[in-house]
Amino acid sequence: MPADRFSTATRLRALGSQTAERVYRAQSRRRVRAPRRSRLTGRAALLALVVCSMVVALAYPMRQYISQRADIEDERRQVQETGEQVRDLRELKARWQDQAFVEQQARRHLHFVRPGETSYILPDGTAESGLPQDHGGTDRPWYEKLWSGVDEAD
Repeated sequence: MPADRFSTATRLRALGSQTAERVYRAQSRRRVRAPRRSRLTGRAALLALVVCSMVVALAYPMRQYISQRADIEDERRQVQETGEQVRDLRELKARWQDQAFVEQQARRHLHFVRPGETSYILPDGTAESGLPQDHGGTDRPWYEKLWSGVDEAD
């Protein structure tokens, strides 16, 4: 049998020193950490810059687009209202073509009467029938209503 070159004690000392060196190296690695790499790489920064510039570049055209859509909606509403007014005016024009309507308007606004008719115009704006309008409440007695009618006519 070949004789061992080193004794067991020598081997244990060498093994202990190697283990101690490993532990020392591991502890020193923990203390001195390698600098962390930033999560924001150059590509990510460039991408963020491109996205921000696109947002800024598109903000004004989008605002203009939304504003123009609102203007178009306002114009459509105006066209619809004008169309309704035109329809009403056409109906009124058609009514003015009717002789009975013209006569009715002449009687009401110009106080025209037919030959042989008598027109009454009252100063307080009561109806043409000659009946006084009740300006007071209905809870007043009849004689107070009569007296107020005489006062108004005076």
